[in-house]
Amino acid sequence: MTRILLARHGETDWNREHRVQGQTDTPLNATGLEQARALAESLASAPLDAVYSSDLSRARDTATAVADVHGLEVTLDPALREKNFGTWEGLTDLEITERFPHAVRGRWGDGETTEAVAERAIGAVERIRARHRDGFVLVVSHGGPLRAILAHLAVEH
Repeated sequence: MTRILLARHGETDWNREHRVQGQTDTPLNATGLEQARALAESLASAPLDAVYSSDLSRARDTATAVADVHGLEVTLDPALREKNFGTWEGLTDLEITERFPHAVRGRWGDGETTEAVAERAIGAVERIRARHRDGFVLVVSHGGPLRAILAHLAVEH
């Protein structure tokens, strides 16, 4: 059986500001870099066979911190990216509430649907699982894709 460890990227300034990042490529801030180092330290003795990541820098840099400790390369997969929130990206939660008061209760953003995110993220984790039968793999991604993957894996058990 493949063992998959899921991790969310470290903090960015936009996380602190409560801005919707989506597929905007925002870098880790000092706290996020420290979180990546802490994750690498906590997984230093884990018998990892592979490390996969979204191709967005905040996830990639988090994954690289762990991979470097293990002498592994990070395999980038755009299917692990966060949801594309369209024109909502870069807006704060307050700005969204003010500009789109009714939409907040429904579909979030004018980009990708939650179902589309789930489909591509689940597809990615299934491909990873097929490539690493009986392996131990770290996957670094974002909140939306990780929630979809967790829901999918929970249904299986």
